[in-house]
Amino acid sequence: MEVTELFNVNLSPTTSSIFSTTWSEDDRIFVITENGLHVLCESPRDETKPPQMKRRHLMGARKMALCFCVLLAMTPLSSASNITSSVFGSVTDGMPAAFADYNSDDYIDLFVLRDGGQTLQVMLASDQEPFLKPHPGMHCQFPPRLQITSVVPGNYDGDAHMDVLVTTSDKESKDGTQVHILWGGRDYTNCTADEIPTILSLNGQPLAIDYNRDAIVDIFGVDNNGKRTFWVFNENRTTPTTILMTAEGKNLPNLRQPHSNSFLDVNGDIAPDLVLATQDGFELWYGEKEGGFTYNKTTDAPKASNLGQSLFVDLELQGELQHLVPVCFDDICANSTIFTYSGGRWRNLNPILRDSLSTTWGFVAPNNQRYTNTITVRAGDFNMDGYPDLLATLQQVGSSKPRAYLLENIACPAIGSCDGMERTFSVDWTTLNPLNNDSTVGVFYDVYQDGVLDVILAGERVTAFRNTLDYDANFVKVMVLVGPHKLSNFPGPRITYNTTTQEGDPRSAVATQLPQSAHFFLGLPTQLPQSAHFFLGLPYTTFGLGRTPNFVDTLVVGAAGHSREWTQIIPNSQMVAILSPLEEPGKWRARLFVTPSKLILLSAAALTGTCGLITALVAGLYWKERREDKIEKLQEAHRFHFDAM
Repeated sequence: MEVTELFNVNLSPTTSSIFSTTWSEDDRIFVITENGLHVLCESPRDETKPPQMKRRHLMGARKMALCFCVLLAMTPLSSASNITSSVFGSVTDGMPAAFADYNSDDYIDLFVLRDGGQTLQVMLASDQEPFLKPHPGMHCQFPPRLQITSVVPGNYDGDAHMDVLVTTSDKESKDGTQVHILWGGRDYTNCTADEIPTILSLNGQPLAIDYNRDAIVDIFGVDNNGKRTFWVFNENRTTPTTILMTAEGKNLPNLRQPHSNSFLDVNGDIAPDLVLATQDGFELWYGEKEGGFTYNKTTDAPKASNLGQSLFVDLELQGELQHLVPVCFDDICANSTIFTYSGGRWRNLNPILRDSLSTTWGFVAPNNQRYTNTITVRAGDFNMDGYPDLLATLQQVGSSKPRAYLLENIACPAIGSCDGMERTFSVDWTTLNPLNNDSTVGVFYDVYQDGVLDVILAGERVTAFRNTLDYDANFVKVMVLVGPHKLSNFPGPRITYNTTTQEGDPRSAVATQLPQSAHFFLGLPTQLPQSAHFFLGLPYTTFGLGRTPNFVDTLVVGAAGHSREWTQIIPNSQMVAILSPLEEPGKWRARLFVTPSKLILLSAAALTGTCGLITALVAGLYWKERREDKIEKLQEAHRFHFDAM
């Protein structure tokens, strides 16, 4: 049968569908594809039909098409829910700058910039609406000539209070980046105009590290003379000690600016290493357990016009950290991709960046604006399947309006399409679309403290999106606190875990869930490996376990050359690892907070219903037996006794 297309209707991304079809009573075929709704009819054979019959059929087709569009528009294909008022209340002008547990209450607070980047304020997290409230004691306004360029919370003096490192640029001069420390107190932070001195100046932005393994945060960067330098802080809040980076017999090239330097354990010895982005490629410096770093090797960078910020994730759940770099092959980022270093070379993941209308999107070309001065992708397990997803700022080719989108970690669509890798990323055009009004950045954040990562979007205003999964997924959430005062935001901890799938059969798991990785899920994230250019990393790690309800067999936390293992961790739990004393892992402690899953609640409801039904049946049978006994007694009372005659 030959068919002819009468007309088609393009659907918006929120109402698009992969494929669906139906046949109407007037012989019209309705087909929904990624390109929209198509109305087809059989090619005309009988030209003797009256025109009113043809018009009637066409009107019926249009009416049914309209009904389809209305139904699709009313049917939510993604569970998007705007919770901005519940999270921020009326304070929606703060731009995210950093995350930290500022007041040590185990709730992660949000540092925001207000007044055009002149004011730094802390939004304290709580379990009551609004979940983020402005802290009146932490409202630091910088002079108009200074522009805040980075915020790095941490413990820079070894006391019991959170300090905040702030970098600024002077609009009236080009003397480099100025570094300020807002020293923390019991209920306040010193940040009046007279108490914000510049403790040092450097070129570019610093990287937070722990140079000498004393649990006091130090920084690494380039001084104004172009020398690579470590600034080591102490307990008395005096000028930090400067140590130049050297490598015997090697001339060190210039670091790339903006840089994507990282502080994390690469070789698995629990001592964090340095990965430096230079003009020659990526340098690897192994960390020594007693402090300091030793040069190891240099790896060439991917061949591209614009290199983005490095990201280290366990892309395929193989138990190996893989180095991801988003790149653009041209100056306007019309051709964008993501590279990963594996097997001794860079491999092109070929992420799917085309929407349902076949429009090509790309990363935002670096500019001098906040959040888009570098190409940055942020990782988090959004759908709780164990594989890390990404948040990235994209824009249509030829457009100047950026938008933050979710890039879902998926299996490669075809053999060889990912340059030898098993996983890649595909843009989810629908999940964040209802809230995504020209946002320039998206960050992960667990708003409800339930182990599920929500999303905060920021543009002209800040909005919040709640991640409501349509299935019951399991997780383990880990936050590392270091030192006797149990402060968060210590750079460089390493966390690993392994567990068994719910099938328990290695063959079954290999075939259906984890090719080339046996029957174990193995997670390998790092906490706070970067700190510059509004990296916005979370001081905790959320492991998505999918629908695996089994115990986590082992969970290992390591920092500063020491580690400890915990066994049989309950799924759907939030674990706080307290690493104190840092050099004695045998004394490290862990607190576990269990979050009931939907499955437990449904099981409790089913059990309650079953018990209620059984109780009702027993009560009914008991009542029936009582009634029969009563009738029998009445019959016995009215029976004529012949023996009495």
